[in-house]
Amino acid sequence: MRFHGYFRSSSSYRCRIAFNLKGLSYDFVPVHLVKDGGQQRGAAYRALNPQGLVPTLEVDGHVLTQSPAILEWLEEAHPTPALLPESVMDRAAVRAFCAVIACEIHPLQNLRTLQYLEETYGQGLEGKEAWCQRWIGDGLAACEALLARRPATRFAFGDTPGMAEVYLVPQLFSAQRFKVDTTAMPRLRQIAAECATLDAFVAALPARQPDAE
Repeated sequence: MRFHGYFRSSSSYRCRIAFNLKGLSYDFVPVHLVKDGGQQRGAAYRALNPQGLVPTLEVDGHVLTQSPAILEWLEEAHPTPALLPESVMDRAAVRAFCAVIACEIHPLQNLRTLQYLEETYGQGLEGKEAWCQRWIGDGLAACEALLARRPATRFAFGDTPGMAEVYLVPQLFSAQRFKVDTTAMPRLRQIAAECATLDAFVAALPARQPDAE
């Protein structure tokens, strides 16, 4: 497997955690999202991923894009250990939790969105941080409320980490980066603290990646 990503990309971060939880190795190909005008915009990478986004996974002659699709492929192709629960209703609940992050938060804090805010509306660092604080904060508050309905467990949906943590931990990293106040989210903070004790999550940290700056 050849995995194209960027150390600070939260969608790449998700995949790294999942690879680690499943004990899978891969060849890493860095794609710098800022250097050279954004290497993801180059013709060679666009030929691989027409959206010009990371991550991209090459496996068995196929090219997979979009982290949710990559993660679903991982779960189906390498089902042990499972990242989704057995119950069909619990799987739906996990997917809904993950969708809050992947569909409602992440697109609004994506690099190209922030660059558009700067280039089109003249927003500097303060304006972009305020934007991210609003949308990341709202989304994570919804995640906290979803978990408040469930019994207290070590992780979001049980006593072992799974797909919910794969999505949550990178989003909390972004929340910290953009100075989002998470003091009213004790459940999410507790889950993050549990994940921070596990090698699969520590090894996936942006600072631990070969392209980290």
